[in-house]
Amino acid sequence: PRRHTNLPAPHAGLIGRSQAVEKVRTLIAAGRLVTLTGPGGVGKTRLAVEVVSGLTGSYADGVWLVELAARAWSTEAGAATTGNELAELVAATLGIRDDASPGPLQGRRPRTLLDRLSDALRTQRLLLVLDNCEHVVEAAASLARALLRDAPGVRILATSQEPLSLPGEQLWPVPPLDLPADTADQAALRTSSAVRLFLDRAAAAAPGFALSDDNARAVASICRRLDGIPLALELAATRVRVLGVRELARRLDDRFRLLTGGHRGAPARQRTLRAMIDWSWELLTAAEQAVLRRLAIHSDGCGLEAAESVCAGAGVKPAEVLDLLARLVDRSLVLVAHEADGPRYRLLESVAAYLLERLRETEHERVRRAHARYYAEFAEQAGSFLRGPDQQHWLRRLDAETANIRSALDSAAADGDGHLMRRLVHAMAWYWFLRGRLTEANRYLTLALALPQDQPVRSKGAAGPAAGSAAGRVPDRSGTVAWRTGMSLLSGAPDGPARHSRAVLDVYEGIRDPHERTRAGWLLGFALTRFGDFAVGEKLLNRVLTESRALGDRWALAAGLSTRGMQTYVCGDLRASRREAEESLELFHESGDQWGRLQATAVLGRLAEIEGDYPQAARLHRDGLRTAEDLGLWTDASMRWSELGRIALLTGDHARAEEFHERGRRLAVEQGDQPAEEFAEIGLALGARRQGGIDRAESYLRRWLEWNRQFDAEYGAALILAELGFVAELRGDAETALALHRQGLAAARDTGDPRAIALALEGLAGARALAGHPGRAARLLGAASAARTSAGAPLPAPERGDVDRITGTLRAALGEAGFAAEYAQGIALGPDSELLNP
Repeated sequence: PRRHTNLPAPHAGLIGRSQAVEKVRTLIAAGRLVTLTGPGGVGKTRLAVEVVSGLTGSYADGVWLVELAARAWSTEAGAATTGNELAELVAATLGIRDDASPGPLQGRRPRTLLDRLSDALRTQRLLLVLDNCEHVVEAAASLARALLRDAPGVRILATSQEPLSLPGEQLWPVPPLDLPADTADQAALRTSSAVRLFLDRAAAAAPGFALSDDNARAVASICRRLDGIPLALELAATRVRVLGVRELARRLDDRFRLLTGGHRGAPARQRTLRAMIDWSWELLTAAEQAVLRRLAIHSDGCGLEAAESVCAGAGVKPAEVLDLLARLVDRSLVLVAHEADGPRYRLLESVAAYLLERLRETEHERVRRAHARYYAEFAEQAGSFLRGPDQQHWLRRLDAETANIRSALDSAAADGDGHLMRRLVHAMAWYWFLRGRLTEANRYLTLALALPQDQPVRSKGAAGPAAGSAAGRVPDRSGTVAWRTGMSLLSGAPDGPARHSRAVLDVYEGIRDPHERTRAGWLLGFALTRFGDFAVGEKLLNRVLTESRALGDRWALAAGLSTRGMQTYVCGDLRASRREAEESLELFHESGDQWGRLQATAVLGRLAEIEGDYPQAARLHRDGLRTAEDLGLWTDASMRWSELGRIALLTGDHARAEEFHERGRRLAVEQGDQPAEEFAEIGLALGARRQGGIDRAESYLRRWLEWNRQFDAEYGAALILAELGFVAELRGDAETALALHRQGLAAARDTGDPRAIALALEGLAGARALAGHPGRAARLLGAASAARTSAGAPLPAPERGDVDRITGTLRAALGEAGFAAEYAQGIALGPDSELLNP
């Protein structure tokens, strides 16, 4: 009997495509032409065979696979393969003689082989698989068009790197296999179809191989770096027996020499990774090849504007890039994602590695410099919008281009191009600050300062103005020094900023550009105050405020006011703090800067807390948290979580207080922001002590005491010493408690904050009571009350636990009248009296 199929028997099971198989079968049932598209090696042929192997009983005249890549076509120079040539192969596959009856088409036009094939199939009911159409796509389209028109019982499933572009064609893009998440554990890895395929083929090549805790990371890395492309994974799996997975993962940078062990029975194009990509490359025109290899200079993809700028030149006009990109997308060599900011074009990692080799053979230096120039201009454009109403949009765009901008920075550094480097680092400095990328900022700012400051480097033959947009204004070196100093302080200079206060002022004085002075000067003042150097920080901020008012720089004025508002809050001048925060908020509202509004409302939230208006404080901090999360400002989000934790602590919700502080702590650790981490852990310590966990509280406090001392940060040290003193008192150790509270009082007096002074005096009262000196203790409590009254910040009820405990002890020791007399004497003496004898 005549065969009704020529489908090959699969040599291994199909993994990860079960849903696709069913959906493609549904498409075939609904329409007569279905095309599987996708990059080389993604498994289009294997999927097609699996799809149709389950349909052989549905077609009376069979299911037939026609392998269009099995022979060379049109060997004459310049000749194009025709539908007739393909018809010859189809006829041979189906066993149809090409001298078949002329049929009803005779007499209408000259008879062709395609006509005769259409006649022969006119009454048949069959499913035809046209495999690998991409290298003869025009001829394949002609063949399919004729058969669908003249043979109503024929259905076609095509595989191609690009569509046939015929009416009624249904496309099914075949994606790479799904990849494991970066954080996937061993159980999650097993759910990834890419991992399952690799494990299956590796076990076949190396019997006994299995996923384990020891090799899971390497397996996941291999699957990710090979983009989940089945052919690449199968080639890699054949190397497991010789190399093992860890060494295999390590050697993937040399993937084209490594992945060469395909099955002997496979087509030549599928025996090595390079051959797989060569097959696609050789089908391209010279212009398509040029755009594709230039696209590879981008890191993590690019937008259309970048592609038009960087991929043009040397035979390709900017206006031609879009059409060429569209053809490359159609050919499955470029992936496109339609994102909020427009299309984004990406390459699979193996394709990008191949193209970089091609680029290095031809025009790598020219394209690399064009890429660096484009992203310098992009960064400058983006940076100009980061302090206004479009802040969120441009933060998102810079996030998407982070890898490209790093490449541009590295390129400028490699070229020794100090001008381009300074343009880039100044454009990026505020973005780095907002994103908390202080290490990255320090690295590139330091590199920029180390480079020679001569004329920009230009690629050979480059037009003048293009080498930097006329050269966008090159920032002065003094500004670079200021930004580097500020970022260094924020990231924690080893010797502490307070010991370099004079040097910081000198840096500020050296900034030549007046607008740069106000903005970089604000950063320097902010950094100093964040680490507790209020004296020099205040001096700098006052200068910034004066100069920004004179210049009309309303952003620098608003930023300076918000920072000074926090500083005056810390130092206990609550009226000034509110005045400055409210003016800052109004200015930031005018400019539309959401980050700025976040800073001003943080101060107002703390003021509401001091006034005991906890609902208002919580509302302000929740609003701030939403803004921070919307903008992706995770350091600010950390601080807002901790602020909410403090409100929960004050309202007696200890479970939420711990949850919120812990969220703040985790975010701070992820961002490498030590002040935010300290703020969260001090909150955890306060909560632990109030619930009796004094050992846990002490472990947090001791760590941060040393850190504050490293930076001479007296405000932070004052709070920590007070808390440690209370821990010692609760343990019954009066001597240690006295020593700690005395240190805390000295630190508090250095800050000038009456609330910090009051806290230290309250702690000393507890220690004196424990040591058997109730009269002195009562006077200390009275002096503490006077300090709080002077600041307009009486101790709110939720924070009276320690004072009430100590007061109860003293009333029991002195009697009500004796306590009242000593307490009144303390009020009269005041917090600064030497007669207190703390």
